[in-house]
Amino acid sequence: MFNFIKEKLKKIYSHVTQKLHSIFSLKTIDEATIQEVEKLLITSDTGVSVTKSIIQDLQTAFRNGALKEGNDIKQLLEQKLIDILPQNKACESAQIYLLVGINGSGKTTFAGKLAQSFRQNNKSCLIAAADTFRAAAPEQLSVWAKQAQAELLIGKNNQDPASVTFDACEQFKEKKFDRLIIDTAGRLQTKVNLMKELEKIKKIVARQLPNHQICTLLTIDAMLGQNSLEQATIFHQATQLDGIILTKVDGTAKGGIVFAITTKLNIPVAYISYGEHIDDMTTFDATTYVANLLGDQKYQSHKQAS
Repeated sequence: MFNFIKEKLKKIYSHVTQKLHSIFSLKTIDEATIQEVEKLLITSDTGVSVTKSIIQDLQTAFRNGALKEGNDIKQLLEQKLIDILPQNKACESAQIYLLVGINGSGKTTFAGKLAQSFRQNNKSCLIAAADTFRAAAPEQLSVWAKQAQAELLIGKNNQDPASVTFDACEQFKEKKFDRLIIDTAGRLQTKVNLMKELEKIKKIVARQLPNHQICTLLTIDAMLGQNSLEQATIFHQATQLDGIILTKVDGTAKGGIVFAITTKLNIPVAYISYGEHIDDMTTFDATTYVANLLGDQKYQSHKQAS
C-alpha cells in the first residue's frame, strides 16, 4: 500500500513540474496564471501560509506591471523561495551528529553517507548503532559503515539505546575519533517513549562529551509532504533540532514541505540525500535546491562535509 501511495505522489510531483514549466514559457500572463501557480505550490507541499505570502507578492508585482510573462514569474518565484530558507549554518563545527527521525526516513542510509563525506575530508569516524529495536538496523548500518571505512559500534539486540550511546562516547574518547555519528531508533511502543529515549541519549552525550558540539539532525522523507511538518514539530520539542536532512530527493520528489518547516520552526536544511550510492548527498544550498524544486536541474555531485 505504501509503495502504491508513493507512486501516486511521484505522478503528482511530475505533473506539478510540467505545469510550472508550461507557465514559465508563457509570453503573456494574467491573474488566472498566478492562481494556477498558487494551486501548484499547494500541491507540491509548500504549505498554505508560505504559498499565500508568495502569491500576494506575485499579485502585487503583476498589478504594478513588473510581471509580464512566465519567465518573470519564474525569476520572482525563485527569489521568494530562496529568501524563505534560513542560511545554512547547521553543524559547521560539530563533532557529534545525532540522527533522529521516523523509521524509513533514511537515517541509517544517511549515516553511511555522512561518514563517507567525513572520511573523504580525512576525518576518522565512529558510527553508533543505537537503534537496537529494529532487527535489521545494525546489519544495514554495517554495510554502509564498511563502504565508508568507518568503525561501527553495535549494541546487543534490545539493549538500551542510551547504554549503546554511553559506550560509543567512551570509545570516541579512548580512540580519539574526529567524528561520532549516532543512528537512533525511529519507533518505540509509543511516541512518548521514543521522545523520552531521544532526550536520554542527548543528555548522555552532553554529559560524557561536555566539550564537544552536538548537532541533532532530523531526516525528512521528501515524499511525505504535510506529515513531515508534524514530525519536525514533535522532534524539535523533544530534542531541539539543529538542522534537517531532506532524503530521497529525486526528479519527482522535491520536498517542498521544507519551506513550511523552516517558516514555522526556523530550522535550516543541512543536507540533501538523493540517491542509492554512498556519495549521493550534498550540503544544502538554497539556490541549487530551488532550481531543483522548479525542475531546472537534478542533484548530481557530492559536496564534502567537514
